Amino acid sequence: MNKLLMVVLALQLTGCATARTLDAAKPGAPVVYAGTRLDLYALNGGCCAMDRFGAQAPSYPGLDLPGSALLDTLLLPLSLLTALGVGFQATGGL
Repeated sequence: MNKLLMVVLALQLTGCATARTLDAAKPGAPVVYAGTRLDLYALNGGCCAMDRFGAQAPSYPGLDLPGSALLDTLLLPLSLLTALGVGFQATGGL
């Protein structure tokens, strides 16, 4: 059972649609629930994910969907602020 869990987690981390859409930062691309929307787009046979989202859809969008929905929910406050055009300067480190 542990091996199956590790395989599922590895697939989730390597193909996360949320991470792909955040990395793309394509102007005009959806921001709110972007990873979940990319997975649903791929599941419904969307042809041009790169043009619409700025990122390729994961190889297994059905497996990626729950993880992307969770991560998109956790990042919802930041994505809403981004969609509204609110900018913020975050700095960190020592």
